[in-house]
Amino acid sequence: MTRLLDARVPLPGLVWGAYPERRDPPRVRWPWGRARYGRQVDAVRAALVVWQALDEPAFAARLRAVQTRIGRDGLAVERVVEALAAAVEAARRSLGLKAYDTQIRAALIMLDNRLAEMATGEGKTLAAALAAAVGALAGTPVHVLTANDYLVERDAVNLAPLFALLGLRVGFVTGPMNEAQRRIAYNASICYVTAREVVFDYLRDGLRRGFTRSDLQRRVAALREADAKQSLLRGLCMAIVDEADSLLIDEAMMPLILSRQVRDSAGRAFFWQAWFLATSLLAEQDFRIDDTGLRVELTAVGRLALGEKAAVLGGRWRSVRLREEVVNMALAAAHVYRRDVHYLVRDGVVEIVDEVTGRAAPGRVWSRGLHTLVELKEGLRPSPGTETLAQITYQRFFPRYHRLGGMSGTLKEARGELREVYGLDVVCVSLRKASSRKALACRIYGSKHALWDAVAGRLAECRAAGRPVLVGTSSVAESESLSARLVAAGIPHTVLNARCDVDEAAIVARAGEAGQVTVATNMAGRGTDIPLAAGVADAGGLHVMCCQINASRRIDRQLEGRCARQGDPGSVETWICLETPRVAGLPLSGMLARWCARDAALRLLISPVGLRVMLALHQWRQARRERRARRGLLLADREWERGLSFGGPGE
Repeated sequence: MTRLLDARVPLPGLVWGAYPERRDPPRVRWPWGRARYGRQVDAVRAALVVWQALDEPAFAARLRAVQTRIGRDGLAVERVVEALAAAVEAARRSLGLKAYDTQIRAALIMLDNRLAEMATGEGKTLAAALAAAVGALAGTPVHVLTANDYLVERDAVNLAPLFALLGLRVGFVTGPMNEAQRRIAYNASICYVTAREVVFDYLRDGLRRGFTRSDLQRRVAALREADAKQSLLRGLCMAIVDEADSLLIDEAMMPLILSRQVRDSAGRAFFWQAWFLATSLLAEQDFRIDDTGLRVELTAVGRLALGEKAAVLGGRWRSVRLREEVVNMALAAAHVYRRDVHYLVRDGVVEIVDEVTGRAAPGRVWSRGLHTLVELKEGLRPSPGTETLAQITYQRFFPRYHRLGGMSGTLKEARGELREVYGLDVVCVSLRKASSRKALACRIYGSKHALWDAVAGRLAECRAAGRPVLVGTSSVAESESLSARLVAAGIPHTVLNARCDVDEAAIVARAGEAGQVTVATNMAGRGTDIPLAAGVADAGGLHVMCCQINASRRIDRQLEGRCARQGDPGSVETWICLETPRVAGLPLSGMLARWCARDAALRLLISPVGLRVMLALHQWRQARRERRARRGLLLADREWERGLSFGGPGE
């Protein structure tokens, strides 16, 4: 049996250093050798027969022998098969979970430093746990990165019996924890944590270590300052990334900045002046919002007017480039960034809403003064100024892990970028049971009012048939607008958006009950499993209505994947209107509004196939633009890093 491409096991010590992390660019993985996973699954099944026949003392003795061999030989295929069989049997004994071949295959893919595309509902949580257990048995510290603090704590607690039976300790890190609690969690064999938390802890460690570049410098610093004891992490040895496309692609443009508060009254006064100047300019005459609705640009008349108004202020306002940049930002805060769409205001604080996940992101702020300008727009007291101490993006952070694997239900659309940036090949895992999902015709309506009326009618039909329905909307404002229409129609429902994220688990648990209607943002698109109540499958299963168009087809597929899991019946359809965000920016939307005939319900009479093709083309173009932007950011990020006098994630 052949060995894995790289069987080495990184761990803190003399060989790898006190704080292991990769400094060289990741090697590109190509698709050769994928066929061997089927043979390895068969080998795990054969080894599992032996493990199942052992009593507890014999199981523990054999486990110690396997742990010794895998610690000595690393993640060679023979050792991985032995350890994985032990983990599969431990899951059965401790949790009553029998791993399917698809889950074993996904674990093998992740242990081979690859990404597994595994459909939603196929058991990714157990697959990640099996891969993490094998890595931990080899002695390497493992980080399992998942979507949010709720899932972090849930998975760590629920899977603790599995890891305990294997002699492994599991910990978890959530936002409220202090440094002492974090250090204890990271010292466990396996640590469940969100990507955001681990990145900021890595940056804090970097500040302590001075971001020294060479391994020799890091070792000298560790000896001199006892940094090994002060560090939160034990390096970047191995990571298993859940919802990998969300972190590695969708959030790749978001810089993670470690900062501290500073007193900067002059800076706050500068933004007050920018806001005052922006509110004095006139739309269309002095500035225009582009067709996508995402950028504001000053006209020639506006530049002249701004110059005249700023002349009396002096100081920094003499710089043409600076004043136009900050006033453009103030105009964007006023006209582009919308409350309950891009952000919430809770307890007098502006909280950014993550576009991909639909969840609020407390603590995250827009950079370069945009956050302050939004606060001024909302009449809030501006937050104290900040000074950047260190920064990094996911595109530079994740390749620093010596071993990196992951999974998601939607990876194949981004496989080229994942290979190019992270050196990660994508391997698709087939469904355990054939899908029974029915895709119904796409519809488009002339107005939001007509769309919500039609949606209310469809929901009434589904409720009468005893089917639960999940309705996906683009924002908090959209979900609450539809909710108001359903209240008027007398249709009982539950809303799941960033305002009620505390109740997410309870809302999702009820979403599969007969006749239940759940109106949600993208919060219901990832990291959730909607169990069907008794009798629902016979009625046709969960029905998903997508009333939005996302920037990527991958995100649409996440929402669709809420229904028809593991062979269950289910259906999905997309209903939008010309006022739906992103639809208004379609090149042909104006033509549709002017020329398409409409029925009595104001539905545009366009071929569903033609409409689907038009939307797919728009998403493809949008994805291509975003990929170019991410590539440009990465190149600039790398140039910035090379220009530093000392290496590391950012000084």
